[in-house]
Amino acid sequence: MASLVKRALQSTWAVRLAADIIALYVRLVRITSRWETRGEENIRPFWESGQPCIVAFWHGRLLMMPPAWQTERKMHVLISQHRDGELIARAMDRFGILSIRGSTAKRGQNKGGGAALRGIVQTLKRGDCIGFTPDGPRGPRMRASMGVVAAARLAKVPIVPICYGVARRHALRSWDRFLLPAPFNRGITIWGQPIDVSDTQESVEEATRRVEAAMNAMADACDRICNAAPIAPAEIPPEPETDDAARA
Repeated sequence: MASLVKRALQSTWAVRLAADIIALYVRLVRITSRWETRGEENIRPFWESGQPCIVAFWHGRLLMMPPAWQTERKMHVLISQHRDGELIARAMDRFGILSIRGSTAKRGQNKGGGAALRGIVQTLKRGDCIGFTPDGPRGPRMRASMGVVAAARLAKVPIVPICYGVARRHALRSWDRFLLPAPFNRGITIWGQPIDVSDTQESVEEATRRVEAAMNAMADACDRICNAAPIAPAEIPPEPETDDAARA
């Protein structure tokens, strides 16, 4: 079945149809559920002043992000060039959210992220905001890559984390435990305080861990408020021993 779905989504018409279905489902969940928003005072100054920022959310909580963007300001979301990236990009387009295709560097890597990073920085310097999933496109789950901090420093903008939770949901058995909320639900959206990562005395890795910790605390809070089982970040495998460590 999975292989049939993958083959079907190689067709342009199938991707468009699937994107329409996703957008309709998101709207159905939104209008049939009771939603509470907390921390909107953290993002509203950016909506009203026209200043850019990076909006950071985990890949597994992506589905209900478009309705949370309650402004006419442009939002561009970094979408991977992976096969499912086209579907996500088209679904986002149904909400007026634009896409930047590519992915930034993974933890400890720097492979092919240059073009995407340049596109992000250019977009931010034009005054638009960027949506960023620091654990995308392939994880580890709820573990931030250093690309989000690198982009924020280059563009000299803060990172504003956001998360949502719902009382009734299905967590898919995917790497990100993608949340599929049920309609007629109870949900919460939390905007976190802007995170300033401009202090170059703090290493990029240290700043990334600080962003990651804030985002995971918000995810835990969303699940706790909704009485839902928390979703834990993926365990990080230990670093391989060096020859010197092996000899010690």
